[in-house]
Amino acid sequence: MRRMKTPQTEAADTRTPIPVVEADPAQGLSKDQVLERQRGGWANVTVKGPTRTEKEIIKENVFTFFNLIFLVLAAALVAVGSYKDATFIFIAVINTVIGIFQELRSKKTIDKLKLLAASRGTVVRAGSEMSVPTDHMVRDDVAVFSAGDQITADAVVRSGSVQVNEAMITGEAEPQERGPGGKLRSGSFVVSGSCRAQLTAVGADSYAARLTLEAKKGVRAGQSEMMASLTKLIRFIGFALIPMGAILFWKQYFVLDLGLTQAVTATVAALIGMIPEGLYLLTSVALAVSMIRLAQKKTLAQDMNCIETLARVDVLCVDKTGTITQPEMAVQELVLLDEEEYPPEAVEEAAGALFAALEPDNETGKAMAARFAKKPAWSCTARVPFSSAYKYSAAIFDRHGAVLAGAPEFVMGERYQDLREMVEPYQAKGYRVLLLAGYDGNPDGKTPLDGRKVRPMALALLSNRIRPEAPDTFAYFAQQGVAVKVISGDNPRTVAEVACQAGVENGEKWVDAATLQTDEDIYNAAREYTVFGRVTPGQKRKLVKALQKQGHTVAMTGDGVNDVLALKDADCGIAMASGSDAACHAAQLVLLDSNFACLPQVVAEGRRVINNIQRSAALYLVKNIFSFCLSLLTILVDMPYPLVPIQLSLISALTIGVPSFFLALEPNKSRVKGNFMGNVLREALPGGLTDLLVILGLQAFAFAFDFSTQVLSTLSALCVAFIGLLVLYQVCKPFDWKRRALWGLMAAALAVCVSEPGLKALFSLSALDLQEALVLGVFLLLCWPTMGAILTALGRTRRVYLNARKKRPSRRAG
Repeated sequence: MRRMKTPQTEAADTRTPIPVVEADPAQGLSKDQVLERQRGGWANVTVKGPTRTEKEIIKENVFTFFNLIFLVLAAALVAVGSYKDATFIFIAVINTVIGIFQELRSKKTIDKLKLLAASRGTVVRAGSEMSVPTDHMVRDDVAVFSAGDQITADAVVRSGSVQVNEAMITGEAEPQERGPGGKLRSGSFVVSGSCRAQLTAVGADSYAARLTLEAKKGVRAGQSEMMASLTKLIRFIGFALIPMGAILFWKQYFVLDLGLTQAVTATVAALIGMIPEGLYLLTSVALAVSMIRLAQKKTLAQDMNCIETLARVDVLCVDKTGTITQPEMAVQELVLLDEEEYPPEAVEEAAGALFAALEPDNETGKAMAARFAKKPAWSCTARVPFSSAYKYSAAIFDRHGAVLAGAPEFVMGERYQDLREMVEPYQAKGYRVLLLAGYDGNPDGKTPLDGRKVRPMALALLSNRIRPEAPDTFAYFAQQGVAVKVISGDNPRTVAEVACQAGVENGEKWVDAATLQTDEDIYNAAREYTVFGRVTPGQKRKLVKALQKQGHTVAMTGDGVNDVLALKDADCGIAMASGSDAACHAAQLVLLDSNFACLPQVVAEGRRVINNIQRSAALYLVKNIFSFCLSLLTILVDMPYPLVPIQLSLISALTIGVPSFFLALEPNKSRVKGNFMGNVLREALPGGLTDLLVILGLQAFAFAFDFSTQVLSTLSALCVAFIGLLVLYQVCKPFDWKRRALWGLMAAALAVCVSEPGLKALFSLSALDLQEALVLGVFLLLCWPTMGAILTALGRTRRVYLNARKKRPSRRAG
């Protein structure tokens, strides 16, 4: 079978062959060897750039289906000599230019931010460790990996050992041990330990890159609920346009015998009315501007869809360390448990040996290593990195046996009762309590410890300060109706005390996750409790899924390797840039300054843009609903389409286009609820149906009083424009001075356009005699009560529907 060519495989085919070398893990490659591989095409270059190219952006904005339709319709009008009615093509051009400009601006900002947030890794070159961008690594480089690091290219371990999690690429959540000779696959991440590994496959040759290329074959990027709804709407309109246009022209030209020019003009007007020409542009521009605003707040949005998700978030899951508190920890006190057996000098010596052997890679371990800095000359024969499942780390020493440190309740097991009364008062004060102990056996980190073999030495009391901004941040979320869940691997009493001090609502409601044995236990606990302690990485993931099954939109913040799976499964994962590489790769949003206090601004930005898009979309759909329904009636009933393209351009500009762009940038902090298209249709239907009923009434009067086609067109344009102002009035609620000014300016501009003689001629509006003016006055007076009646009827219908839904037997999800 012939191999499919991609830019990556073509680049690989042109690489200079360079023999593989087995680099010394202590020395790595020389400078010349690195340069040779970079020039030969063996660098770890990513499969695809982070954003679209300028060429792709221009192409996607210019060559659209609706631009083609606009071009064809304008050509048809020019062909029959109706030049002024073809001016809508200029609006299409302006829309396209604005879209290109904003997307290029957004790309430039995001690319700069991605450069600041670009992944770096540690390599050994010429005997020295150095930090380099991951795309500057080359095949045969010796890379240094430790806990929290993302494996950036396929590699083989040369020295040391690590536990890696491959859940991101294989779905297997259990950590895998990798020692010398063990293979590391790109896309996985290091859970614990450290090693030096030689890169064997980089760039497009790596395992993760091959998976990415395979996944891209025939697969489009996922869309948010809003974008998917808009795409379906536009696809439906696209399919309907051509057959409806053909039938309309046949009806106007052959059945009603209106003449070629009038038939073409009427058909084009009907089709233009059905096209939401600015809606998709408005959405794209609003999202692009939102990404720029987030970037200005030092927040990198790695996926545009997450902006909509932010607007819908009603549960925020946070970790204690690094989110509520400062990441840096310090040992505040050492409480000896048996001074006769283990005096202070003995405890200091054992702890110093343990943390010197472990090479700590988390904040707790670093704090302990800093406190017990004295390194005795003990010979370490085995190391056990920290186990998230069993909450301890250990080392085995020649002639001294095993020494370990961990959570007292996990280390002691059934014997925890011996220490409970001493430990829990410290935990209630917010301390993280570690037990230092000897062990009569060989701990492996893969099985629980035997409490009978544990020899308790001392309790180490650690703390980290609550972030000064945390209380205000949690107060904001409480006001906005966002529930906060604190999920931590710490003791639940400790976490609950810290949560209460930080002002987390219901922070006193805590549960020990070690007691949650089944998925049903986790599901019920997710509904009942606020603070979850002793949570394993797998349980974090299950808690997120349980909240989602209960109908919540969940955001998850995290910075550690134990947060990665939950970040990946949350509706919106938010990582701190100061945390692990793996967490940053798994999240949709990265806080580049790791400042939890900016989260309210980030959530508010999501709400602002989506609420405003919904509000503005309703303006566009009023015209589309009206034109679609009227076109169908025109096909079924012998009546002309009353509007011409130039009139629709005027109405669209002053009651839809200009207002929608201003409204899309307004502050709006309300949480987004419900289905996007349902919300928009609810707002648009009253205006669209009012337009339809009023125009049908005018058609009847025109037939009864024998009004000319020109008069009917003028009356219809004036009524539709007035209804457009009424809809804009509804959308602008609640009014502030800016919205009053916007509505007033649009109303004044419309009044000038329909009264000034030169502009009246431009927009094909004829002068009215007394009888025609009276008919216009009557219908203008009927517009508001008609819309009110439709609003009332639709409101009652919705209430009946919702009550009927409530009476149905409920069925718990999951």
